[in-house]
Amino acid sequence: MKKASSAKVRRWSSVRNAVVVALVMTVTMPPILFIYSGHLDLDEPAVWIQSTVAGLGARRRVGEQKKYELLGGLLPPGLDDQSCDSRYQSVHYRKNMTRSPTPYLVMRLRQREILQRRCGPGTEPYTRASQRLRSGQKNVDAVDGCSYLVLLSHRGLGNRILATVSAFLYAMLTDRVLLVDRGKALGKLFCEPFPGTTWLLPLDFPLEGYKDLGEEAAESYENVTLGNNTGPASEHRFVYIHLDHAARAANRLAYCDDHLQFLHRVQWVFLRTDSYIAPSLFLNPVHQKELDRMFPRKDSVFYVLSRYLLHPTNGVWRMVTRFYDSYLKDADERLGIQIRVWDGDRPFQHILDQILACTAQEHLLPAPGVVASAGGAFAGARGRSKAVLTTGLNGWYHDSIQEMYRRSPPASGEVVSVHSHEEHQRFFQVEHDMKALAEMYLLSMTDQIVTTGWSTFGYVGAALGGLTPYIMMKPKNRVAPNPPCVRSMSMEPCNHGPPYFECTRKEYHKVFHTGNTVPHLQSCEDIPWGVKLTEPMAYKEA
Repeated sequence: MKKASSAKVRRWSSVRNAVVVALVMTVTMPPILFIYSGHLDLDEPAVWIQSTVAGLGARRRVGEQKKYELLGGLLPPGLDDQSCDSRYQSVHYRKNMTRSPTPYLVMRLRQREILQRRCGPGTEPYTRASQRLRSGQKNVDAVDGCSYLVLLSHRGLGNRILATVSAFLYAMLTDRVLLVDRGKALGKLFCEPFPGTTWLLPLDFPLEGYKDLGEEAAESYENVTLGNNTGPASEHRFVYIHLDHAARAANRLAYCDDHLQFLHRVQWVFLRTDSYIAPSLFLNPVHQKELDRMFPRKDSVFYVLSRYLLHPTNGVWRMVTRFYDSYLKDADERLGIQIRVWDGDRPFQHILDQILACTAQEHLLPAPGVVASAGGAFAGARGRSKAVLTTGLNGWYHDSIQEMYRRSPPASGEVVSVHSHEEHQRFFQVEHDMKALAEMYLLSMTDQIVTTGWSTFGYVGAALGGLTPYIMMKPKNRVAPNPPCVRSMSMEPCNHGPPYFECTRKEYHKVFHTGNTVPHLQSCEDIPWGVKLTEPMAYKEA
């Protein structure tokens, strides 16, 4: 009788454990049908359950890690990790995503990748489009379903990065394949962003003289529209859009183009800009619904798109990680200070005074304490560590701040280390651009950042990291301004050359400040005539 009872208990124990396994598997993984041949011994189920659950947990952690590295779906899976280390490693060097991509934006990015592969260089549609451009064929409405936006390289690296992200957004809004003029450095700076294709304009591009296009070109948007050459019968081999910060008002009419009147019949559009033109695209009523769906939060357009689009090559990434691991990694806090002097490269006391006044006003750096002993050691207790990264074109500012803390360490015991590497600015030199890009990414890995007003380098460094900067205003007559800096209203860069007219009227000859036309577009702190995207206070509090 006892044996029967004992067997009954064992059978019930086996059934109970089988049920537990079934419940665990149902909760932790999709339904799977298991078919067993032979006898399943459930007398010792605990080990089997433990190993199964451990395996499921490990797979879940791997899945969560991969999702983390893909930035919540922003990045496409399946790309070669080794060819571009930064694509999946950069997430480990930065704080969590300040703004997450919307499911709609993720869907549009996957559609974008398909379009780039279907129509990009090396495909039959691209070959036919290039042949038409070479032969001068016009009126190619909806040929192959492939139209192109070519971004022309222009000015310094910061300008080019802002232009690239802007052009990508414009290409998405107008369903054009983005091709970027490589200049002398682009291929050495950034990995290919789109799987299975290239975004670099081929070296054998058939249009002669395209790099020299300017506002006077017969194909410029200004000349085409003011010449009333936009009707149903109009034919254009290509159109050139000039949106430099100093572009004439009539060329800025391109901001308001609905892409329905005539541009949809133009297979090739060339764009030249040195600015972050994305904010002004929000002025066009035609784009507003799509932009709202992609970016419910308007203060993170550059941040989200750059995390998708811009991944430093392995050569640049090694510079970044080597410096970060050596000087910034172990600090409790990291502060970036981006210095741009508009009066030349030589040192100025009023610039140093402005930097120190700003960091003191905003409590970003501790106040110097008593003068250290002759040996330079400070007797106070060791406190938190703060690593300061300064970037600029003159090492005097770095040396001065470093010497200040060496001679007078903070009374609080906080340990401040100052690091930098400067050189003269050189446009379109590969080695210099690689180093400058590394510095931008290092700035983006700090916890707080001080930038110089008007500087595109500073705009990029802050926006890449999703950091809201403290902006140092431009001095007048070599006197540090008061206050020395202001907190930016958002992490977004400033557009230095927006249109000064309403898109609904297109009265380009009348000056109208567009910074007050929509609630999420405001005047820039450092350039009053510029505009930037921000999140209205009412939305922030919601």
